[in-house]
Amino acid sequence: MFTSVDDVSARLAETGYLASPAVATTVFLAARLGKPLLVEGPAGVGKTELAKAVATVAGARLVRLQCYEGVDESRALYEWNHAKQLLRISAGRDETWDEARTDIFSEEFLLTRPLLTAIRGDDPKVLLIDETDKADVEVEGLLLEVLSDFQVTVPELGTITATRRPFVVLTSNASRELSEALRRRCLFLHIGFPDEELERRIVRLKAPGLDEALARSVVRVVGALRAMDLRKVPSVAETVDWAHTLLALGTDSLDETVVRATLGVLLKHQDDVLKASAKLDLDAL
Repeated sequence: MFTSVDDVSARLAETGYLASPAVATTVFLAARLGKPLLVEGPAGVGKTELAKAVATVAGARLVRLQCYEGVDESRALYEWNHAKQLLRISAGRDETWDEARTDIFSEEFLLTRPLLTAIRGDDPKVLLIDETDKADVEVEGLLLEVLSDFQVTVPELGTITATRRPFVVLTSNASRELSEALRRRCLFLHIGFPDEELERRIVRLKAPGLDEALARSVVRVVGALRAMDLRKVPSVAETVDWAHTLLALGTDSLDETVVRATLGVLLKHQDDVLKASAKLDLDAL
């Protein structure tokens, strides 16, 4: 998939994803070693976008399992098309149960879900298991077989083994601790907030109409907000949203009036907005 760490950086940049050296190195190793990649970090720093960017540069199909409380085997692995099975049984009234069973538990009646879809077929795929920490602990058991041997066991059909392994990315916001068994099967990458220089480059890339001076001011203000004790500090995605907001307003420079009027783009809680309004000193930035 990649020839070197520099190749990862260059090709991801072509999709609009600017990777730090740590990100590029870990992606290269995951691809070279065939290991799943567990990416942790705060919301909005580019964990999901990393999987999308890898799929784009690899010309692979993105298969996404969005985790949530209550997701189960029928949503993650597979389920049987019960309505179609009942119609098939009704149509073959003169058949014995053994004859009907052989037919209704076949590929024709199988509904594949993301984990099974990702290991079937010979086309390249990127499997994104998004927000893994939001799923119940039991779901991790479903992942272990897939991530260990890249196979899924369907009792009625047997074991389905991948002929071409997908590139696997698991993301987590660390809202709960993932099991050691799951972590052991993965390479680990933490994506935090980028340094000032990288974030400025991201802003200029995503909002090309923003001039250099204003981009620097945007990043410095966001950095100052992240240093405050807020309920939710602004993410990189919100920095980019703010840059687009300033472009839409035709703003050439930041002043107190503009910042106060647009804080709702960066901050999502009223107490954070009030705290930032009281403490933010633009003259010191």
